[in-house]
Amino acid sequence: MEFVFDEKSATSSFVEIIWQGHSDRAGTFTSVATSNWEMVFTTFNGRTSITARGPETKASTADYPADADFFGITFKLGTFMPHLPIKTLCDRQDASLSELSGNSFWLYGSTWEIPTFDNADVFISQLIRQDILVYDPIVAAAIQGDTPDLSIRTLQYRFLQATGLTHKTIQQIDRAHHAVLLLEQGVPVLETALELGYFDQAHLTHSLKRFIGQTPAQVAQRRVVE
Repeated sequence: MEFVFDEKSATSSFVEIIWQGHSDRAGTFTSVATSNWEMVFTTFNGRTSITARGPETKASTADYPADADFFGITFKLGTFMPHLPIKTLCDRQDASLSELSGNSFWLYGSTWEIPTFDNADVFISQLIRQDILVYDPIVAAAIQGDTPDLSIRTLQYRFLQATGLTHKTIQQIDRAHHAVLLLEQGVPVLETALELGYFDQAHLTHSLKRFIGQTPAQVAQRRVVE
């Protein structure tokens, strides 16, 4: 196996998932579009790099080295760091945080101990207590379908600040991932397109190629292979 992956739920309502992985040998994978941003800690050749990785609005190819350990915290939509504009991190414009020594790094004017997969919840709680990590409930509510009593311009600003994306882009990415789930369950391509409100099968194909990096037929084939 080239890449071993594990994940767990977080105790914090600010976090979507906490994950870790190890690469046995070098490889390449398709990084699909995602609306969430995350902090990733990569240990390779005895050194740990800390990266703030933003949302991705299109699928892309990414490489990973051999014998490396990865640990990440994926944040829920609406969670952000005010001093680190998410919109500047989109589409692989990652920000690297400075490592000071073998077990510490620099974040927002302070030295922090590098967390681990096992104690990530403690690290997250500390970020929240110091207001380095905050949450915008208005954005979270709008994503769930609620209509905030705000002007369109104000809501758009808050979306860009908290997610780095527009509400429309988030909806497009979510719909593409929903389409993948239906296709993997055996729902026919045309039925999937109609159920999710795509104009036609060609529109669905274009969407999946952009956000997932595969056509509907290729996604459906994964179900057969598995």
